[in-house]
Amino acid sequence: MNSIFKRTYSYWFLLPAAVIYFVIFILPTIMSFFFSMTRWTLMDWEFIGLENFITFFQEQSLSIGFKNTLIYAVVTCVLKVALGLLLGVLLTSKIRTKAYLRSVIFFPTLVSTIAVGLAFSMMMHPTQGVINTALATLGIEGPDWLGDTRIALLSVAFVDVWKGVGFATVIYIAGILSIPDEYYEALQIDGGNHWHKFWNIIVPLSRPATNTVIILAFIGGLRSFDLVWAMTKGGPGFTTDLIASIIYKQYQGGFYGLATAGNVILFFVVSALAFPLYTYLNRKEVDL
Repeated sequence: MNSIFKRTYSYWFLLPAAVIYFVIFILPTIMSFFFSMTRWTLMDWEFIGLENFITFFQEQSLSIGFKNTLIYAVVTCVLKVALGLLLGVLLTSKIRTKAYLRSVIFFPTLVSTIAVGLAFSMMMHPTQGVINTALATLGIEGPDWLGDTRIALLSVAFVDVWKGVGFATVIYIAGILSIPDEYYEALQIDGGNHWHKFWNIIVPLSRPATNTVIILAFIGGLRSFDLVWAMTKGGPGFTTDLIASIIYKQYQGGFYGLATAGNVILFFVVSALAFPLYTYLNRKEVDL
C-alpha cells in the first residue's frame, strides 16, 4: 500500500508539465483539426467537412509546392550533413584558431532568419548586389540569383545552408570529441593515415551525430517558410513556393479554414516522411 502511494505521489510531480504540454500542444492540435473542417473567421465558423482539404488539393500551385519542398529539404539536408561533418573534423583538429573559427561558424545560427533573408536578397541583386559586383571584377557575369527560375530555389537553399551549418557543425564537434582516444591510438599503431582516421573511425563512430543532423535538417527543410518569404515571397511565379508559403498566402487571402487544412496536411506530410526516416536511421545505428 505504501509503495502504491509513493508511486502515485511521484506522478503528481508530472502534472504541471502535463498541463503545460496539453495547453500548448495537444489542445491547439485538436483545435486545428477541428477548424480545418470549418469555414471560419475571428467571429464565426461553419462546419463544412472535408471541403477545405478538397479545395486545397485542387490548388494549381500545390504540386509545385510539394516538389519544391522536397527538393529544398533534400538539398539543405545533404549540404548541412556534408559541410557540418567536414567543418566538425576541421574544428576538432589541432589548428591554433579553432576556438575563434567555431564562434565564427556558429554566429549565423544566432542571427534572425528574416534579417538574413533581407540581407542576402540585397546581396544577390542582379545589378547592384555585392555578389555580382564581385564577380564582375573578375570578368564573370553573375546570374539573377533570385529572378532566374532555374536557380532561384537553390539560391535560397544555399542561404539556408549558410545559416544552419553552424548548428550541424556543433553537433558533429560533440560527436567527434566523444570518440574514445583508444581508436586513434590503435589506428596509429596499425600505420593508418588521416584518410583512414576519417573514413574508418570518425564517419562510423559519429553516426549518432549524423542521424541527429539529418532528422533536424530534413524536418526543418520541410517546414521552412520565413527565409523563403523574406527573400522571394515564393517567386518568381511559383518557383520558390513551398507548402508553408502556400498556406501563408491562403491566410493572407482570408481563407482561414483552407489555410488551417493546409497546416494539417503539412503536419501529416512531415510525419509521413520524418518518422520512417527516423526509424530507419535508428535501426542502422543499432546495427552498427
